[in-house]
Amino acid sequence: MEFGLFIGGWVPDYLDGRNDPLEHERLVNETRIAEAGDRSNWKYVWVTEHHFLAEYSHISANEIVMPHILARTERIRVASGIINVTPPVNHPARIAERVAMLDHLSGGRFDFGTGRGSSTTEQAGFGIEDPDLTKEMFDEVMPEFAKMWSQDSYSFDGRFFSMPERNVLPKPYVKPHPPMWVAAGNPDTFEKAGKLGLGVICFTGGSPQKMEPLVDIYKQAVAEAEPVGDYINDNVAISTSFMCLEDGDAARDWMTRSRNGRQQSLVFKYLDTFPKPPGIPEWPEEIPDPTLEQLAAGREKGTSIVGTPDECAEVLEKWRAIGVDQLIMGPTGSTYPYEVVEESVELLGNKVIPSFDTEPEARAVRFRREAAERMGLA
Repeated sequence: MEFGLFIGGWVPDYLDGRNDPLEHERLVNETRIAEAGDRSNWKYVWVTEHHFLAEYSHISANEIVMPHILARTERIRVASGIINVTPPVNHPARIAERVAMLDHLSGGRFDFGTGRGSSTTEQAGFGIEDPDLTKEMFDEVMPEFAKMWSQDSYSFDGRFFSMPERNVLPKPYVKPHPPMWVAAGNPDTFEKAGKLGLGVICFTGGSPQKMEPLVDIYKQAVAEAEPVGDYINDNVAISTSFMCLEDGDAARDWMTRSRNGRQQSLVFKYLDTFPKPPGIPEWPEEIPDPTLEQLAAGREKGTSIVGTPDECAEVLEKWRAIGVDQLIMGPTGSTYPYEVVEESVELLGNKVIPSFDTEPEARAVRFRREAAERMGLA
C-alpha cells in the first residue's frame, strides 16, 4: 500500500484574501509539507484545483503549485488531484500541453489526475449552469488526451470543444504517457473509472468497511477495462486524515482541537455534487471536532489514524486488508502548527510507511513501464 499527501489550500477563518498574511503562510507551508514527505518515504503528493471556494481551498492554479513542488523535491511523485478537464474551465489542448511539460521537467514524476469539478459554485462561475453537462464533457474530452500526445496532426470537432489541425506540443517524456486517474465518490463513478482503465481517487472518505464495496466494484470493472488511455492504471486511492506523534496522547489531543470539523463542514457547504450523509448540520453550524471517546471508536472502525507510530500502523492494516492501493493523507485540513504537521509527516514516513510500502517503483509507474515495453516504446 502506497501513501500520498494531500495539498488542499484550506485557509481557516477566511476574511477577504487580500493582504492576508494567513493566506500567504498557509499556501507556502503546504508546499513545504511536500518537501517533508519527499525526505521521508512518502510516494505521492496530490495537489487540488478549486475555484471561488472562500476558505475551503485557495489553490486555484495548481499548474503553478505543482512545478514549484517538483523543483523543490527529488523523489516524491506529484499528482494533480485534480485538473478540471471540462472545456469551459481548462481547454483540453492546454491541459495536454501542461501535463506533457510537467512530465518533461519532472523527469517523469508527474501523474495526471482528472475530474469535472464538484461544486456548482465553481461550475457556474465558468458558465456551466447544468452540472449534469460536466459528465458529457468528461466523456468527450478524456479519449482525446492520448491522441494529442501521440499524433503530429490532431483535430477535433465536438459538442464542447473543437480545434483545427494542430501539433500539440510537447509530447510526453515518458512513454506512452503519464499515468491517468479520475476523482470518484459513488459506486457508478468507481465502476466507470474501472471500465475506462483510470486509477480512481476518492476524496469522500469513510471507514474501511464502508469503502470496501467501492473497492470491489472498481476492481471488478477494471479487470475488463477498455482503457481511455494507452494502458490500464489499476489503482484505488482513498483520502483520509492522520496525526502521528511519539506521544500518542498529544496526537489525540491535537486532533480533538484540530478544527477539522470546520473544514469538513465547508466540504458540505460547497461540494454540493457530493452525497450529504444524514446528520450533517446546515452551514454555518459546524461539525464538531472529535472527542477522545469518538477517536477511540474511530480507531476500532479504521477512521481514526491517530496516535503513536504503532497505533497508526494498527489502523492502517484495516485499509490494507480491503485492497486499497494508496492512502492519501490530508494533514493540512486542520489548524495544526506547521512544525507539528512536519513532525507527524516525517514520523509516519520514517517509522510506519516502510512496513507497508516495500516497492521502490510506484504501482502506476510499473503499469506505464510495462505498457511501454509491450508497445515497443521502452
